[in-house]
Parts: sequence; structure tokens; C-alpha cells
Amino acid sequence: MTTASPIAETTDQQALFYSRSDLAQDALLAERGFIEIRAISKAFDSVLAVDNIDLQIRKGEIFALLGGSGCGKSTLLRMLSGFETPTRGDIRIDNESILAMPPHQRPTNMMFQSYALFPHMNVEKNIAYGLQQQGLSNADIGQKVDEMLRLVHMDAYRKRKPNQLSGGQRQRVALARSLARHPKVLLLDEPMGALDKKLRSQMQLELVEIIKQVGVTCVMVTHDQEEAMTMADRIAIMNQGRLVQVGTPHEVYEYPNCQFAAEFIGSVNVFDGKVYEEGPQHARIRCELLRQPILIDHGISGPAGQKLKVAVRPEKVLLSKQPPSQPDNWNSGRIMEIAYLGGHSIYHVELPTGLVVQATRSNTERRDVQYRIHDEVFIHWNADSGVVLEQ
Repeated sequence: MTTASPIAETTDQQALFYSRSDLAQDALLAERGFIEIRAISKAFDSVLAVDNIDLQIRKGEIFALLGGSGCGKSTLLRMLSGFETPTRGDIRIDNESILAMPPHQRPTNMMFQSYALFPHMNVEKNIAYGLQQQGLSNADIGQKVDEMLRLVHMDAYRKRKPNQLSGGQRQRVALARSLARHPKVLLLDEPMGALDKKLRSQMQLELVEIIKQVGVTCVMVTHDQEEAMTMADRIAIMNQGRLVQVGTPHEVYEYPNCQFAAEFIGSVNVFDGKVYEEGPQHARIRCELLRQPILIDHGISGPAGQKLKVAVRPEKVLLSKQPPSQPDNWNSGRIMEIAYLGGHSIYHVELPTGLVVQATRSNTERRDVQYRIHDEVFIHWNADSGVVLEQ
């Protein structure tokens, strides 16, 4: 894992940025939500882009809005920034409605995917621009620009213009400019979209470290699942203008609440079945395309015969040449395809019923010849690996 550059001493900077003098008030805001989005909807003509969303975002957290194109995530971010006006609902920051405030008066600042740096200005002038609009003295502007340059490790590049910087350096300058005015909320629109994959992975960690050091509340929009999982404290998955699931990266990955959430975050095997045995500590599901029943290690609040879906992540599906000893959660099949991805391989196993199941194995050895295409194998998983999805 790439380690971000060391960050300078934080004590003085944290005193300058967002000092927390009233712990009781902070605790109250954390409980009810520092950002409160209340029944927000946005319609463009007859199209409902955002549909009655209620959401609370805690003070100091990095919150990701995740979804595909057209799901409403960017529209929601633009309503926070003031670039779009809700059709109905309210948005409150620090217990104050911001809907009547124009964008430049809101306690927010946005860093755009394109960074939107002024090409004719050097680095320090780009950072100083927003401070000049506030009417600060030259001395105060110079002090704040110096603070920002140290924060993002760009002090040596202060006289360079944007076209003389790398993509990662331009991103740091855009971040410094966004933080210079000390916003209560930092808004990030596809923050890594302009970077290549290797640099994106490095900058994700560095950006998180800077945001956490400053203590600003951050709302980011992304369509990249890995980016959201790496950077965010919590994630909201969106689809067709609605919230599908909200939770920590671990919660939305390990415990998806529906098929859309399960399939949007990572890869997943989804089995359709019916409950035929239900107890307080377990349930068995019969699936027409599986020869053996599915056993899960918890009860289900539903009668026998209830239709449902069970999700099993590929990394929890094990391969073996011999049949497992367990009576449930296994099937025989034939390897039809192997996708080699460096650190791991994905095995596509076709069952006698025609169903294809994915299994992931780590490539711990340089040459793994244990399994080949067309090999007969057995797949199996543990009772705690399956997750029941809402219909």
C-alpha cells in the first residue's frame, strides 16, 4: 500500500481550522446530523432527478454519494453547493437552513473534477483568489496561502502555473484553494476522475489524511466503488434518485440490503430460492439451480415457501477437488473460464444446471496449476457467508 507524504505538525493548524470549544454541542450535532437533508426532491421538467431524500451526515466525517450515471448524486451535491435549487425540501448545515443563501455565501466550497484552476495564475495566486474576494488584507492572505501550501506540500511550487504541474499536483492546489476559506463543508465532485489508476490510489490516501487533519466535513460524489470504499467513513448508494442503502463500507459490502446494492459494490453470486426450513438460529433455502440447499446461520422472519434471494461474494466461495463433508452449501461443476488479475484469479464454474458461479482465489504462488479450465471441481461456502436480500 502506498503511504502518503508525512503531514506537518497538526496542533496549531487544528486550532486554526474548525476548533471545537463546545463538546456538548458537537455531540448533539453528531447525534442529529451536522448536515441534515430533509425530504429533498429535484425535478427537471417531468423527470424526478432526486426523489424525497432524507439524509444526515455527521460532523467531521467523509461521506460518499455513490451511484451510476443519472442516479441523482451530482444533482444532490449541486443542491448542497447552491448551484441547483430543490423543488421541495430543506437542507440545513450546523442547524441553519442554507436554501436562501447564494452559493458564495454558503459555508461550503466545492472542488470540481476538472479542478477549475485559472491557467494564467500561478499556484499561490490561484489559492489567494477566493481570499481576495472576501476582502482580506494582503498580510492575512499571504499567511493563509502559506498555511495551505504547507498543508498540501506544494510550497516549492508556488510560482508555477497549472500547466507546469502534474495531475496530482493540480489536485493538491485545487484542494488548497477549496480549504483556504475554511468552509464548514467540503464538496468533492469525482475528485480522482482526472487521474490515472496508480496516482489515483496514492492520492486517495493522501486526500483522506489531509481532510482528517483539517477536520472539515466532506461530501464526495463518485461512481467508483473502490474510491468510495477507500476514502469514505460512510457511503450512500443511490439509484433513480433514491437512497438504496446507507452505511459504512463494511456494512454495505458485507450486508447489502437488496440485489442492486449487492451487485453495485463488487462482484456477487445471487441465488433465487424458497425457504423450506426456518429456525431461530438458521434457515435452509431450496434453489432450483443448486443441487444442495443453502444454509444460512440466522433465522428469517418469514414463512416456509417464502421467495427470497441469497447473495454470496466470490471470495467466500471455496474450490476443492474432493466433495466437502458439509451437507449444505456445496455443488459440483466444471471450470469454464479463469480470469487472471495478478493478485487473485476469478474462476467461473458452470454447474450441471447451467448456472455459473464465481469463485475468487488469491495467487499466493507464482505458478498455480492446481486448477485449470475444464477441470471438475466442487464449490462450497460457510453458513455465515450468505446474506439474504430484500425482494
